[in-house]
Amino acid sequence: MVDRNIHLPDEAATLALGAALGRVLDPGLSIHLVGDLGAGKTTLARGVLRGLGWTGAVKSPTYTLVEVYELSRLSLHHFDFYRFNDPREWSDAGFRESFNGHTVSLIEWPAKAGGLLPPPDVEIVLESSGDGRNASLRTHSARGRSSIDRLWQSFPPPHTPS
Repeated sequence: MVDRNIHLPDEAATLALGAALGRVLDPGLSIHLVGDLGAGKTTLARGVLRGLGWTGAVKSPTYTLVEVYELSRLSLHHFDFYRFNDPREWSDAGFRESFNGHTVSLIEWPAKAGGLLPPPDVEIVLESSGDGRNASLRTHSARGRSSIDRLWQSFPPPHTPS
C-alpha cells in the first residue's frame, strides 16, 4: 500500500486534483471516496469527470444512487451510498455488474455497503482542515499504485510527500 498526502487549500485545488486523477485512470479501477458530509467527495468526483473531458452537468448521485458517464476513453459510474440503511441494499440494487473490470467506479460512502463491495484499488480520504481539506490517497492494488504514481508525477505542488 502506498500513501500520498496533500493539502488542498480550496475548492479549485480539489477540482484540480480530481482532474489530474481523471487523466490517469485506467478502465476497471474502483475508487472509494471517504469523508464526512461536506468534505469534498462530490467536488473531487466533478474534477475527475472534467479531467476525463466531461463537459455536461455533474450531479450528486445521493438520490439516484448512481450516475453513469459514457466517455470516449471509458465508462465511469459515480455511486453515492449515503442513503443506504442496510448493506444489502447494494446487492438488491443490482450494482454488482458495474464492477466488471471495464468500468471505473467512484464510490462515495462505501462503508454503507458493508463488506459487499469489491476492495478498492484506491481509497481517497478527505478531511476538513482550516479553510481547505487534506486528502490521503491510499493504494490497495498494483493498478491503483500505478495510477497514483502517474498522478503524483503530473500533479503540481503543493503536496506533502509521504
